[in-house]
Amino acid sequence: MLRLASAGARAIVDMSYARHFLDFQGSNIPRAMQKLVVTRLSPNFREAVTLLRDCPVPLPGDGDLLVRNRFVGVNASDINYSAGRYDPSVKTPFDVGFEGVGEVVALGLSASASYTVGQAVAYMAPGSFAEYTVVPARAAAPVASAQPEYVSLPVSATTAYISLNELGGLSKGTKVLVTAAAGGTGQFAVQLAKKAKCHVIGTCSSDKKSAFLKSIGCDRPINYKTEPVSTVLKQEYPKGVDVVYESVGGAMFDLALDALAVKGRLIVIGFISGYQTPTGLSPVKAGTLPAKLLKKSASVRGFFLNHSLSKYQAAMDHLLKMHAAGDLVCEVDLGDRSAEGRFIGLESVFRAVDYMYMGKNTGKIVVELPRSVNSK
Repeated sequence: MLRLASAGARAIVDMSYARHFLDFQGSNIPRAMQKLVVTRLSPNFREAVTLLRDCPVPLPGDGDLLVRNRFVGVNASDINYSAGRYDPSVKTPFDVGFEGVGEVVALGLSASASYTVGQAVAYMAPGSFAEYTVVPARAAAPVASAQPEYVSLPVSATTAYISLNELGGLSKGTKVLVTAAAGGTGQFAVQLAKKAKCHVIGTCSSDKKSAFLKSIGCDRPINYKTEPVSTVLKQEYPKGVDVVYESVGGAMFDLALDALAVKGRLIVIGFISGYQTPTGLSPVKAGTLPAKLLKKSASVRGFFLNHSLSKYQAAMDHLLKMHAAGDLVCEVDLGDRSAEGRFIGLESVFRAVDYMYMGKNTGKIVVELPRSVNSK
């Protein structure tokens, strides 16, 4: 739109109705980018996903942000997504990756009411395994800077926070068992349960992870490679545990179910032990489940973050405040101790997924994305 200040005055270009506000230099946004795309449905991430190198950089709509990704998070459920398990009707190709942290480089008019170009944000939105991602403004949260620890919050921390608040019934003295406690989401379940003055038990796979769990307040880390978890629970917690935050599945699910106290609550947030199988499941002793629940007046509840999005923003706000106050450790694993070194670039996402399924990580697995080298 053009407006004339007065007769004979120079034209003033009114940009307030422009659809997109580009970054400070404009030309810093390239025409093409790299991204990971699911080209074949399979729980084998390497078979399912292809790195494409000359994809057009997307443009944000009215209520969207265009984020230049600096760090992206790897989740156990990435291979459920690549296998098409969340939506059996999905057709390839489709983008992959759930969360990231980066800077806003363009945004729509409505989104500009809350965000500005250059602002650092953390977000949960599909298609984060890319150099640039369009993110609905409502799915983003402002952060102090584009640092990797913020990647641990949008999926992992919110899952722990909302599920324990909604289903855990935590109070002082509650005995809480967290499986895979040193992982991306387990670390938050441990800390949040301790904040509620619970007694926390955490399973893990190494002495290094046990030491980490102690450092964040876990009362009884159990390295299942050196101590039988069932024996420890029977001997040290003969009356059982009140709450289980369970993400492993298979034999660990059975063990956790047996360890429940009267009126105990088992919260299923995943079952990683089976994700790489054709069915996505590890066998459990489901035939005895009704009898075990009845005997203890116990319950098993599932939790899937997408079903609690109405509580998501409040959870993110609370967790960000906790982190800013120094009350929440956000441990991340960038692969520095892996055989091939730090996870840098989209091509290293494949390595990062393998690293997760080998149980190597302590904290949230994060991949760093360097600035785009594509021609403009």
